[in-house]
Amino acid sequence: MAVSYEKVAIKRPYEAVIIMSPDASDEQQKSLFTKNKEIIEGLGGSVVSVETWGKRTLANPIEKTKLGLYFHSYFEAQPSAVLELERTMRINEKVLRFLHTKLGEEGSAAPYVEKYKEVLAESVKRQQEAEAKLAKKKAARSSSPRGPRKFDGGGRDGNRDGGSRDRG
Repeated sequence: MAVSYEKVAIKRPYEAVIIMSPDASDEQQKSLFTKNKEIIEGLGGSVVSVETWGKRTLANPIEKTKLGLYFHSYFEAQPSAVLELERTMRINEKVLRFLHTKLGEEGSAAPYVEKYKEVLAESVKRQQEAEAKLAKKKAARSSSPRGPRKFDGGGRDGNRDGGSRDRG
């Protein structure tokens, strides 16, 4: 009696954060994500979403670079696809850092995407409120009744003759 084992392809949800060099052109960005999508789909996975976070200041400089282009993506794939993605990321000289995280055991990435979008919307709202508050403060400062002070030449006692008194 022979027992045969079949290798079952298990798709798991993953999250990826990629930091690219700020001088990467749009063409280089598109080619990276096109290549990533081909790798994922070629190994039986699917890309759920790719979001651009834009240029942000890095917490610590990487190779004397203080800014980075941030990208965030959700995808479902086999573990072998993640290995291949990481290999290609290491080869690409425009990728400063990357992180792939397995989200949970088997299942869809959709709940994670929805939660991420809610958190992102709240963050954008807080940032807009802070910017509006700052703009209001600046407007209040510029429209204050106090203008620049003029020097009248007076001394401590308020005389206009430079503070000297007539003593005689």
